[in-house]
Amino acid sequence: MKSIRIFALVTIAASAAASPAGAGRTQAVGRDSGSYEALLRLFREFREYQKPVVSENGIPDYSPAAMAAQKAKLPAFEKRLAAIDTKAWPIDRRVDYEIVRAEMKGLDFDHRVLRPWSRDPGFYAVIQTSESDVPAREGSEIYGCLNIWRYSFPLDAAGRDEVRRKLAGIPGILAQARSNLTADTRDLWRLGARKKAGEAAALDRLADRLAGTNPDLVPLARQARAAVDDFRKWLDSRIPALKGPSGIGKPEFDWYQKNVHLVPYSWDEQYQIASRELERSLAFLKLEEHRNRKLPPLQPPATAEEARRRQEAAAAGLLDFLRQDGIFSVGDFMKLPAGGGAVIPPERRDFFTQVDYRDPVPLKVHAIHWLEKQREARNTHPIRGTPLLYNIWDSRAEGFATAAEEILQQAGLFDRNPRARELVYILLAFRAVRAICDLKLHSGEWTVDDAVKYASATTPYGWVKPDGDTIWVDLTIYLHGPGYGTSYVTGKIQIEKLMADCARLKGSAFTLKGFLDEMFSKGLIPASLIRWEMTGFDDEMKKLGR
Repeated sequence: MKSIRIFALVTIAASAAASPAGAGRTQAVGRDSGSYEALLRLFREFREYQKPVVSENGIPDYSPAAMAAQKAKLPAFEKRLAAIDTKAWPIDRRVDYEIVRAEMKGLDFDHRVLRPWSRDPGFYAVIQTSESDVPAREGSEIYGCLNIWRYSFPLDAAGRDEVRRKLAGIPGILAQARSNLTADTRDLWRLGARKKAGEAAALDRLADRLAGTNPDLVPLARQARAAVDDFRKWLDSRIPALKGPSGIGKPEFDWYQKNVHLVPYSWDEQYQIASRELERSLAFLKLEEHRNRKLPPLQPPATAEEARRRQEAAAAGLLDFLRQDGIFSVGDFMKLPAGGGAVIPPERRDFFTQVDYRDPVPLKVHAIHWLEKQREARNTHPIRGTPLLYNIWDSRAEGFATAAEEILQQAGLFDRNPRARELVYILLAFRAVRAICDLKLHSGEWTVDDAVKYASATTPYGWVKPDGDTIWVDLTIYLHGPGYGTSYVTGKIQIEKLMADCARLKGSAFTLKGFLDEMFSKGLIPASLIRWEMTGFDDEMKKLGR
């Protein structure tokens, strides 16, 4: 153990010297033009190969023939990867190798188990109206979806041509989907139909917006909306005959977590973690309520202007706290979104609105996601500098955003407003509830209806509306991507474990800022890989079979 400790300290010192993110990592690439260069070439080739073939009219091909052709070529990529000998490589390059292998395993799992093109109507997403706060869209969707949030209006010439092409392709995409969707996955079809209702409404809004800026595109938007409506009706007409499960079962869940997301915990272990965090959060909530019992309750904003002021103050105050208290390095380029200022009537408030209206700071902490995206936009690493496929980053991105809420609470963020500490435990309870929903859906013990009922009944104060978008959208993501719901809680535990390991290794030299800055320098990759690289400890890698 002593030799491991010495090696780990040397590794940490070397990594710290390479900070900030991007700078040191780019230099490391040039050290070896042999096998590591072969890995980089293979990575670039794989990233191109895993994309579907796209027709001249912009329609990606997910037909059975096209997917069979793609699957047939995967073993050759895996064979080339296996031929690369990494034994003499430093840990950072072995981590890169594991990332590439995980992506290949992700594509293998798509073909072998998830098969979203034939099992999941929601996979055929045709429009997204807002940017995700994590590296890539949560859950899988077709290549080339119309991300309308990327464009400025009125559209310039390039934007107009691209939006025209994507709108024109929507009827063909959905026509192909009718042929491809053959699996009996009742809940996925139900969730897909619900998702299509939202897409139809989004296309209506787009058509209205185009009417004032690019009226020539309005007919295409209306045609796309009609195609989405027809597709939703087609789904609805077939759902009554469907009886099959949408979850993948415990063995496949375990395989996916181990081989793709590199999470060193099985279904059973993650269930224990989520259950314990639920119990802890509910107990600590009651302790906080007792502690704060003489303080006035948190009140929602009375006006839109007050809501706007609260949001702006929360964003500015959090950035000031991060900088002044030395939590982690915050570049001048980093900004937090202030958020809107609307006041939703009480009867329409869903979970996150209930939290945000009482105090917006806890959710602004989770919005650290945006700071992460801004930091990673400057990451030039040839492998880690682009979002990993298959949401392989979830344990790190969602895990840290969740862990940060309690980390900053303990660091003193809510000392001036102690009742906001209650919200931190309510948030954690909901995330533990969602983790349990994710697990039970994939084990086949629950249907979506069971999960909705459980979430509404178990989350404190009934803040989860059983007919609200929050829980239904979340469950859609979790059935799309097994383990995404658990990543908030399991990833949080992994971040805390890493912090404890580094504190033991560093001793009196440990600082929160030094720890977090070094962790950030590794990129948005699985927490298990970051731990291996930062500490040299390989126990989790052995558990993962590496």
